[in-house]
Amino acid sequence: MALFGTDGIRGLANRDLTAELALDVSVAAAHILVENFGSTKHRPFAIVGQDSRASGEFLEAAVVAGLTSAGVDVFRVGVIPTPAIAYLVAETGADLGVVISASHNPMPDNGIKLFTGGGGKLDDSLEASIEARLHEPWNRPTGRNVGRVLEDPTAIERYLDNLLQTVDIKLDGLKIVVDCANGASSLTAPEAYRRAGAEVIAISNHPDGWNINENCGSTHMESLRAKVLEEKADIGIAHDGDADRCLMIDANGNYIDGDQILAILAISMKSRGLLNNNCVVGTVMSNLGFIKAMQESEIVVITTPVGDRYILEKLTESGLSLGGEQSGHVILKQLANTGDGVLTALQVLQEVKRAGKSLGELAGVMTRFPQVLINVRNISKENFSTSHAIWDAVHSAEVQLGDTGRVLLRTSGTEPLVRVMVEASSDTVASAIASSLAEVVLQELG
Repeated sequence: MALFGTDGIRGLANRDLTAELALDVSVAAAHILVENFGSTKHRPFAIVGQDSRASGEFLEAAVVAGLTSAGVDVFRVGVIPTPAIAYLVAETGADLGVVISASHNPMPDNGIKLFTGGGGKLDDSLEASIEARLHEPWNRPTGRNVGRVLEDPTAIERYLDNLLQTVDIKLDGLKIVVDCANGASSLTAPEAYRRAGAEVIAISNHPDGWNINENCGSTHMESLRAKVLEEKADIGIAHDGDADRCLMIDANGNYIDGDQILAILAISMKSRGLLNNNCVVGTVMSNLGFIKAMQESEIVVITTPVGDRYILEKLTESGLSLGGEQSGHVILKQLANTGDGVLTALQVLQEVKRAGKSLGELAGVMTRFPQVLINVRNISKENFSTSHAIWDAVHSAEVQLGDTGRVLLRTSGTEPLVRVMVEASSDTVASAIASSLAEVVLQELG
């Protein structure tokens, strides 16, 4: 199984992701990234941060040990959102950035996300190079050539200042509730929204090392919805554990997903001449309702595989300005090098003020098609692409749906499973077709 997934390395902390592995990966990453992105003008240095998981404490110690043993100076910035690390790497000219986080995963998991010099995510070839060089013999620096560890107490303030530079419409009069997932945004998100002028009620903003993502945040939005209705707030904002996602609740308690947020921003940016080539980047999982809404607005949708790094690659290579996915990862390329949940929310809040409309009214630009996803587990993926029975069944489903729905089957990159996704005009139709296709997959590959 590959070490890297769609967003760094993840696993059960201290079993799959051990201190030893964190140290080894850090040494290999130091070698690869300094060779590829290092500056000849300074001694190599890295920015290292983490989310609020207890396991992040020993994993950060291992990462710092690996980097400094490889001759890299380390600036520790503590508990901080993942996109803040991307910003700080670019701002300081660091050679690499490391975040210890498993994002929206449950607390027992943890992960390592790496950023190149300039604040970009690693592409497949760099990840493969790092994996290939684990445990290789190397000349260890000694004496004055070993790395040093320094604290950077101003990092969060600089990140907040950068966020607020993107706000040109004060948010006065907006009452919002923000769910911080007891994670890395527990300080930064409420503070950013308050400084931008909103009245802010923060929930799940008291991390204790164990409660990150526990019945809160972008994967558990029930408490946020209840609080929005109780407080009669205008908007609810949900972040995940490392704050690179943003999902929302409108004043009536309706859930607003990443596709709806992307539609709001795309239409706004087009109207202001900020949407490069009138294109937006989505993924193969983007809802059909989003695609139809973009067609009606004469905006071209380009799709990529699932994963915000693939969206970023497409934005960069095509010179585009906006992309995102249903899960709430949104990349505003002219403002940031990675998905930033707080930045995304600030842009949507400004559009609410700019348009003089509620979030629900803005989200009404698209009608979300019911979508059913079934994971068919414990199968052999080898014959997936060549199975006539599977693809005949897919073709029949597509004929049945016509232009009122969509079918997508894809294998997982890290697990022995096939994901069956069906969109249709109703939940009943989508569920029936998805279940039928899942049975065929299980019969053929199980």
